Amino acid sequence: MITFLIVAFFILLFLAIPVGHVLVIASGAAILAAREFPMMLIAQQMVNQTLSFPMLALPFFILSGSLMMSGRLGEKLIGFATELVQRFRGGLGSVTVLGSCVFGGVSGSAVADATALGGMLIPWQMREGYPPGFTAANNSAAASISILIPPSIPFILYSLVSNVSIADLFLAGVLPGLMLTGGFVAVCNVSARMRGFPWTRTPFNAAKCKSLFIEALPALVMPFIIIVLLRFGFATPTEVSVIAVFYALFAGVFIYRDMTVKRFLQSLTAAGVATGVVMLVIMGSAIVGWMMTYAQVPQLFAKWCLATLQEPWLIVLAMIGIMLIAGMFIDLPAAILLLGPIFVPLAETIRMDLTQLGLVMVLTLAIGLYTPPVGTTLFISSSIARVSILKSSRELLPFYIVALGITLSFAYVPALTL
Repeated sequence: MITFLIVAFFILLFLAIPVGHVLVIASGAAILAAREFPMMLIAQQMVNQTLSFPMLALPFFILSGSLMMSGRLGEKLIGFATELVQRFRGGLGSVTVLGSCVFGGVSGSAVADATALGGMLIPWQMREGYPPGFTAANNSAAASISILIPPSIPFILYSLVSNVSIADLFLAGVLPGLMLTGGFVAVCNVSARMRGFPWTRTPFNAAKCKSLFIEALPALVMPFIIIVLLRFGFATPTEVSVIAVFYALFAGVFIYRDMTVKRFLQSLTAAGVATGVVMLVIMGSAIVGWMMTYAQVPQLFAKWCLATLQEPWLIVLAMIGIMLIAGMFIDLPAAILLLGPIFVPLAETIRMDLTQLGLVMVLTLAIGLYTPPVGTTLFISSSIARVSILKSSRELLPFYIVALGITLSFAYVPALTL
């Protein structure tokens, strides 16, 4: 049954069928071929996976991000980031990186970040003389920062398969998000020096920076509000997500005064579509997860790793290698939901903290967002820059090196997480 499932999964994936549909169709075909279980099992598992109160946080966090990113707030955030770093070497590229960091505290979605920032910044950077391939590579890599800064949709999904506290995961994601921001800014700076990118020598305007900071403050403080509410037990993740929606509405109506009924309905529609896509992946992965549990795949995989690799550091390296390969072909949410049930028991066997595992999983799979052949943010960024995937991929090498270095640091230095 598992063999049939794997073969059907990769055949359908090769045919460019969306991952959510692939999971449902491949699972149904495997159960039908096995003739051991009724087809009603598919519907039962799909519905059971949705009967989770914490899962309600997903649509509300997506909605809050949509509400805040669709108005004037986005312009204020970009203006603040630009004023901070544009006067340095590689400053125009660094605006994208810093923008992803501050947008991450609003959207929690790398795809939304790549689309929103790329649409604004890539044409500007190209007009100033930056190579199209570099702007696309920079935007696609920087977008991965968004899923580490709270609120993070991937961390919520990992929590569903590991029972790790969402508050712990959100808090753990802040440091690697800041480290990636610093690392990618360094890449922009070094690249600008080595390749002679244009340099805007605009003097620092403290008064303007202060004004932009105050205007962007409602978005900048949102991650801290979320962490405080969760960390000190003032509210559950679902309650915090609802608070975030009301916070976004308050900011749009009373602070920026750009919230209209039309924009609210557009944000509601966009959030509904995005939630539907994620929920289909979650429901489809529930069937695959049940089949793997029934066949004892996690236990067998753990035994094989312990017998073959033996050393914990080698097992961790093997998990990272598997995730890097999986991230090249499977969307990040689906990869977390599929690999999580396999890696969690293995991590417990080698006494790896599950919060650390979740952080390493998100860091590693995030690299897949800008890795061909199925690099979501890479395709979006290259499309905006009107440059081939091949040219963008050639510019990604320094970003890969930084991201892998930070991932390995968190994989082998538990103190960074805990």
